[in-house]
Amino acid sequence: MDFDSRVGAYGVVIRERSLLMSLWQGPTENIWTLPGGQVELGEQPDEACVREILEETGYHAELGELLGVTSRTIEGGRRLSRPGRPLLTVQVLYRAGVVSGQLRPEVDGSSIDAAWIPLEDLHRHRTSPTVHRALELAGVLR
Repeated sequence: MDFDSRVGAYGVVIRERSLLMSLWQGPTENIWTLPGGQVELGEQPDEACVREILEETGYHAELGELLGVTSRTIEGGRRLSRPGRPLLTVQVLYRAGVVSGQLRPEVDGSSIDAAWIPLEDLHRHRTSPTVHRALELAGVLR
């Protein structure tokens, strides 16, 4: 089967029982996700994660342990670009912490907001499937 693939790197940043999140502007609805994004050609996943956290939230981050690698398939009919071709997405997930910076939304990107969302309020927000899996890997959710 012919398909496309995309590798992304994401940070699980928790402070005072709140999760650092980025609001992605989707075509039909906005979705809260972990800060992170696509690994660029020639870039290591850890470098991409640090870069993406800065771009999407304004924070300089330091990575901790590799939590795991997950994947999912987006069927061709649900793709935003290149409809008709399935997309395999691979998410490299790290524990991360804020080193410095000021919270702010991404400038000229696909994310439109950044916020600290209390863990107990996550169920009130539309989140990407990766969020709950990452929190399980981090030992936050059981």
